[in-house]
Amino acid sequence: MRKDLGKQPAVFPMPVLIVTAYDENGTVQVMNAAWGMICGMDKIALFIDEDHATTKAIRKTGAFTVSLADRDHMDAADYYGIATGNKMPDKFARSGYHAEKSTHVNAPIIIEFPLALECELAEITETENIHAVVGTIINVSADEKVLSENGKVDPLKLNALIFDQFQLGYYVATEKVGQAWNAGKDMMKAAQGKE
Repeated sequence: MRKDLGKQPAVFPMPVLIVTAYDENGTVQVMNAAWGMICGMDKIALFIDEDHATTKAIRKTGAFTVSLADRDHMDAADYYGIATGNKMPDKFARSGYHAEKSTHVNAPIIIEFPLALECELAEITETENIHAVVGTIINVSADEKVLSENGKVDPLKLNALIFDQFQLGYYVATEKVGQAWNAGKDMMKAAQGKE
């Protein structure tokens, strides 16, 4: 039997994205954002409020990076979501983490996180229902420790955090259970046979 749970953002899994940008003083602004996704082969959309210090910095510089938070750095990722740059302008410095400037865009990369998307601001969409920062992905950089033998990111080595909006927990995916564009082949053949 199904039970009504009421109105809630019931999507799982959600990524744990660490968004960084330089403000007008060259200070690293950083935030934890779970509401973001790929919206094109070279685009990412972040559904973040306009009042975040990081959003303001992105507006000023026109560039940002998005790192995937991982299990080894969960404490910092959570801290970047708890602390606000509007009240703690040196929030990143207080974390003790390290940033270097991207060689592709005018934005910082937090070197402790193993994967970063380096983005130029494409547009900010503002309507009654949405505030989205859309970036064009210029480059993706990854620590070699998360790459497989074929040179691509291995999700099992990445240990990317997954946010759970039901219980407010962090998880990691630890098992591959199928291959995309293959797991449904038998069902596709059966469906085509019914035409």
